[in-house]
Amino acid sequence: MKSVRAVLDYFVSGEVPYIFGIPAGSVNAFFDELYDTPSITPIVTKHEGAASYMACAYAKYSDSLSICIGSSGPGGTNLITGAANAMREHLPVLFLTGAVPVETVGLNASQELHADPLYQPVTKYSNRVDKAEDLLPEIHKAVEIALSGVPGPVHIAMPIDVQLQSVAEHALPEFPKRKPLLPKDQQMEEVIDHLTGSRSGYIFAGQGIRGAVDDVIELAERLNWPIITSPQAKGLIPDHHPLLKGIFGFAGHEEASSFIHDHPTESVLILGSSLGETATNNYNPKINENRFTIQVDYDACVFNRKYPVDLALHGDMDLTVSALNAGLKKSGFERHVAPSEARTDTTDSEEYNTRNVLASLQEKLPAKTRYTIDIGEFMAYVIHHMHVPEQDTFDINVHFGAMGSGIGSAIGAKLADPERPTVSITGDGCFFMHGMEMLTAKEYNIPVLFVVMNNARLGMVHHGHSLQYKRVHGRFSQDMVDISQMAESLGVPTFRVEQMSDLQDEKVRDLLQTEGPAILEIALVDENVPPMGDRVKFLSSFGK
Repeated sequence: MKSVRAVLDYFVSGEVPYIFGIPAGSVNAFFDELYDTPSITPIVTKHEGAASYMACAYAKYSDSLSICIGSSGPGGTNLITGAANAMREHLPVLFLTGAVPVETVGLNASQELHADPLYQPVTKYSNRVDKAEDLLPEIHKAVEIALSGVPGPVHIAMPIDVQLQSVAEHALPEFPKRKPLLPKDQQMEEVIDHLTGSRSGYIFAGQGIRGAVDDVIELAERLNWPIITSPQAKGLIPDHHPLLKGIFGFAGHEEASSFIHDHPTESVLILGSSLGETATNNYNPKINENRFTIQVDYDACVFNRKYPVDLALHGDMDLTVSALNAGLKKSGFERHVAPSEARTDTTDSEEYNTRNVLASLQEKLPAKTRYTIDIGEFMAYVIHHMHVPEQDTFDINVHFGAMGSGIGSAIGAKLADPERPTVSITGDGCFFMHGMEMLTAKEYNIPVLFVVMNNARLGMVHHGHSLQYKRVHGRFSQDMVDISQMAESLGVPTFRVEQMSDLQDEKVRDLLQTEGPAILEIALVDENVPPMGDRVKFLSSFGK
């Protein structure tokens, strides 16, 4: 059989349902085998960069391996941004790229590129396979690495002649499953001893608590400690929980900032946060200053990187926090469940602005809607103002989100969790980068509502320059483009909002009930400064 046939059989054994990417000469042998592989659907996108973010979102919300493929040369380089994102978000994505025939390497073949060194800094493993008999073993090795320990992306380059060569039939290697990472008993006992003896503290939670939210809430209720989250963890804990103080970091809440700065506690328990720039308001030392610091993570690299840690628990979040709860319960710590608090974020007017539009939109959408948030000024409004009625309602990528990444992420998330309403909040600048993926959604009947905040400019850049340099270059803006007309010409249902009264329940409901994607365009130039929190103070004081 062809070596690439064995690879597809291996993916079938691992119950891989989708492969994201674009066919081309150097990977056509792979795509040809998909004719005879009905259990795997190729999601053929409009750009490899979008495919990579679809694959990342699919891995995140399916909690399984995802596969993304591109051609040799530019197809492979277009995937690198998504690989870097998968590395930052610890997502197990196998990136496959085609390569020129082995015998033409170094001869300036069409689209020749030595890709595996380019992927090495942004993956856990990257290699090129030059012998057909090594292709399946190398891919199996890469998948094992992707799923082991701290999950992450891997890359294999496949020369086209290697894919086509015959190999002897052998039994397929067993498709890997990730082994749980358990913390050491002695460290666990030390942490439980400290928690039971600590008079006060708070929990700082990052996106690493995904999959362990119920355990984290139980832990907070047993300790009666407030919870503060990072921006990327927004949406994981419903905001009506009485112990939630809000978000610290980019576009965070004053209540959370005041608590960290002005409310002395003996301890801080950091759960699933790498304590990066956007989560910590530019590495604010107050997070653990004069506080006994305990940090829990499955990535040991985050310990003591910027913030000194007194006790570190290296293990999977769900297993570790569950064990902490068991230890506290054994020590007599009962859960104190206070009544939920309805949080209101009312506005003083019906002004047509970003805050009011997002609030009105959320009122019209189901409570369980998942929002994938793109990169733009609207992101600050989402983080600061939008409500969290149910768990896991927001996908916010301030670590390595590229403009347009929220569009592909919405499609990948919907494929992974098809029963959940999915809305992508994006901007005109983002849409002009990856907006043609609405055609991908249309071709596969993937029902995603794309909300395009169209202000005819690079809004985040506009406000940043205005605050930092007190002037804005005219070329940061452009003539207003009617994106609804673009969508209509492509056969995608759409509606354009130009004032608050246009945003009606019936219109939003109609768009949600389409069999495929739909576009809700918000034509709005908002001169208000986005609620970026302490970031505004930093930009406003720049150069002083």
